[in-house]
Amino acid sequence: MSSYSDVFAIDHDRDYDEEICPGDLVRTGPNLFPHFEVLAVHGDKAWVRNTANGSDHLAFVSRCRKINGQPLAQAAE
Repeated sequence: MSSYSDVFAIDHDRDYDEEICPGDLVRTGPNLFPHFEVLAVHGDKAWVRNTANGSDHLAFVSRCRKINGQPLAQAAE
């Protein structure tokens, strides 16, 4: 089964290098929202948690874009 990205040949990957680490706040693709906290990174995938509703997802690291500001873990200290 194809996704809309496959059907319409939409590329969500960022075209620049960026290190994504646990604790980072990110968004995925070119979208401004929702925001996610990175919980873990393994290979090309990141385990992320939606900061608005707490739901967990897996995302490709190449689609994650850091949001300016401090990671949640540092802001809580």
